[in-house]
Amino acid sequence: MTTTFGPELQRWRGSRRLSQLELAARAGTTQRHLSFVESGRSRPGRAMVLRLAESMQLTLRERNELLLSAGYAPVYPESALDEPALRPVRDALHRIIEGHMPYPAVVVRAYGDVVAANEAMSVLTDGAAPWLLKPPVNVLRLALHPEGMAPRVRNLDAWGRHVIDSLVRLRALRGHTPELDEFIAELGSYVPPAAPGPDHLGFAVPLRLTYGDGELRLLTTLTSFATAVDVTLAELHLEAFLPADDATVEALRKRAGG
Repeated sequence: MTTTFGPELQRWRGSRRLSQLELAARAGTTQRHLSFVESGRSRPGRAMVLRLAESMQLTLRERNELLLSAGYAPVYPESALDEPALRPVRDALHRIIEGHMPYPAVVVRAYGDVVAANEAMSVLTDGAAPWLLKPPVNVLRLALHPEGMAPRVRNLDAWGRHVIDSLVRLRALRGHTPELDEFIAELGSYVPPAAPGPDHLGFAVPLRLTYGDGELRLLTTLTSFATAVDVTLAELHLEAFLPADDATVEALRKRAGG
């Protein structure tokens, strides 16, 4: 049976900048065997495909795709988020984001599509165009669009580039797709160019947001399901905004009424 596994394995190995020897050592096989697999001279077993995928830290969706390329059926299910089987997870997510009050928190799919948000997220969306708030809301587009949060973001150049760079790094790991390329280009068109100065903080870029007569300073944290065995759950992220100074703490607590 002809498969596309060899070229796919080479592509993923290249995106991870791994030599055949390095990947073979991680997966518990030999460079010779890996060479035979990539050239199509040897067909790997399903367990080997999974070991290679895990060694390259592929997502569950990508592992399923790698299995298909080798002629095997996917092993990780992909459930709809509204299925009864996932109700405990949905309930847990809602408890987490409500417990984060009075600070904003949102649950998103890959590339920023919103699944759930707490009431405090309205502090970020105040003044945004109604069309940007119609489901499915994309929190990244909302954050950077001129009709979204952008007019209130005082450090749009640095913070916007921080948001876009995170997608660029993801693309380097996951590979190019037309949809992701177009999305990154779209977001980039909303953000002014930024030249890192002496105060550049790299990944630790706080969001500076106009609020009334003052400013909110917020840091973001991302949480994922590290042990998920369902594609849908594995692709969800919880993005929580934390106050970066006492003034922000006070403003958000006062806004929530205590």
